[in-house]
Amino acid sequence: MAPGIHPRCGASGVYSEAYKRLVTLLLMLAYAFNAADRNLISVLAQSMKLDLRLSDTQLGLLAGTAFASLYALSGIPIARLAERFNRVTIISLSLAVWSALTSLGGAAGSFAQLLGLRVGVGIAEAGCSAPSHSLISDYYPRERRAGALSVYSCGLSLGYLFVSVLGGYVVLHQGWRAACLAIGLPGVVVALLIRYLIEEPPRGHAEGGAGAPARFSVRTETRELAAVARALFLSWPAANVIIGFTISSFASYGAWVFIPAYFNRAFGLDFGTVGVVIGLAGSVPVALGTLLGGFVTDRAATRNPGWYALVPAAGLAIATSLYLLAFAARSWQVAALLLAAAGFFQYISLGPSFGVVQNVVGARRRATATALLYLCLTVALAGGPLFTGWMIDHLFGRACPVGALAGRCATVLAQASRQGITVTLCFHAWAAVHYALGAIGLGRQMQAAAESGVAEAAAASQVSSR
Repeated sequence: MAPGIHPRCGASGVYSEAYKRLVTLLLMLAYAFNAADRNLISVLAQSMKLDLRLSDTQLGLLAGTAFASLYALSGIPIARLAERFNRVTIISLSLAVWSALTSLGGAAGSFAQLLGLRVGVGIAEAGCSAPSHSLISDYYPRERRAGALSVYSCGLSLGYLFVSVLGGYVVLHQGWRAACLAIGLPGVVVALLIRYLIEEPPRGHAEGGAGAPARFSVRTETRELAAVARALFLSWPAANVIIGFTISSFASYGAWVFIPAYFNRAFGLDFGTVGVVIGLAGSVPVALGTLLGGFVTDRAATRNPGWYALVPAAGLAIATSLYLLAFAARSWQVAALLLAAAGFFQYISLGPSFGVVQNVVGARRRATATALLYLCLTVALAGGPLFTGWMIDHLFGRACPVGALAGRCATVLAQASRQGITVTLCFHAWAAVHYALGAIGLGRQMQAAAESGVAEAAAASQVSSR
C-alpha cells in the first residue's frame, strides 16, 4: 500500500465522509453505554433503597463518589497512554470491562459490594472520552470539530434514554438486579464492533500530521502534562469555560440522580412510568440541544470565536429559570415538559465546551486535555449527588426519623427532595457567569493554538521528508 493511503481512504489519503460518520456513530454508542452505566443508579435508586435499606446519602455515594473516586486518578494515565498507543484498543477494552462490571452489580448483596463494583466501573469508564475526543479531532478539522463532538456527545442522551426506559421497565417487572444485566451486557457487543470496524488514524491527520511522540520519560510526561494544564487552567478564557462546565456538571449530576426518585415520591408514578417520562424528557431534547449547540457555534465562531463561550452562557441562564419552574409545578406532566425544555437549553453548552478544550492544545495533547477536563468533572460527579443526597436527608431528618417512609413522612420526603434538588440546580446560573467571562480573549487563545499546530505539522513534514 502506498504511503499516505489508508484503508477506507481515497487516493488523496483522506477518509471518506461516510466512514467518518460511521466512526463518530460508533464512538457515540460507546459514550451512550458510558452514560447508561453511569446513570444506572439513578434509575434503580428507589428500588435499591427499599430492598437494601439505603439512605439517600448512600445512594449519592454509589451514583457519584464511588464512581468518581478512582475515575479521577485513572483518567490521566490512560490519556497519556492514548497519546502514544492505539486509542481504538483502549476504548474497546475499557467498554468491555465496565459493561461486565455493571452486569455483576446484579449479584451484589450489600452496600459495600455495590461500592466496590462502582469504583471498578469508574476506573474502566476513564478509558472512553479522552481517547474518543482525540480520535474525533484527528478525523475532523478545527472548524468542524465542535459539530462532530456534539454528535459524539449525543451518546449522553441516547444512553440516558436507554437506561431510563429499559432500566425502568426491567426494574418494574424483574427487579433492579435484572436491570443491571440488561444494561451492562449489550456494551460488550459494541466493544467488539469498535475494535474491528474503527481504524486508528495517523496522529494529527486532520492537520497534516503531528510527528513522532517524544521519547518516554517521567520528565517528558511531566512536561507535557504541565503544558496542557497551563493551556487549560492558567489562561483566562479556557479556565473560565472549564470552571463553568464543572459547576454546571455539579448541578446536573447532583440533580438528575434524584429526579427519577422525586417523580416517584412527589407524584406516585411507578418505576416503569418514571423511566419512560424521565427518559424522554432527559434524552430527546438534550440530544437536540447538544446538536444545535455544536453546529450553531461552529457557524457563529467563524465570525467571532467568543461564541464558543457565549452560546453556553445564554443556554444555562435560560435553563436555570426553566428548572426552577419545573420544581414549582404541581403536576408531573408540566414538570416533565419544563424539564425537557431546561435540558434542551442546558446541553447547548456541551459541544462548544469540548470544542474549546480540543482547539487550545496540540494534536498529541488532546487526550490529555480531555482527561484533565474530566478530572474537573469528576469533582462535580463526586460532589453533586453527595451534596444533593445530604441536602435531602438533612431536610427530611428535621421532621422525620431515618427510615420512616410512610404516612406524613412520605410527603415530607417529597418536599425535601424538591427543595434539595432546587438548591443544586441554582448552580447553573453561577456557571453561566463563568462562560460569559470566558468569551474575553478566547479568540486570541484559539488562534495562538492554531498557529502552534501549523508549526508542529510543518516540523513533522520536514522530519518525514529527510
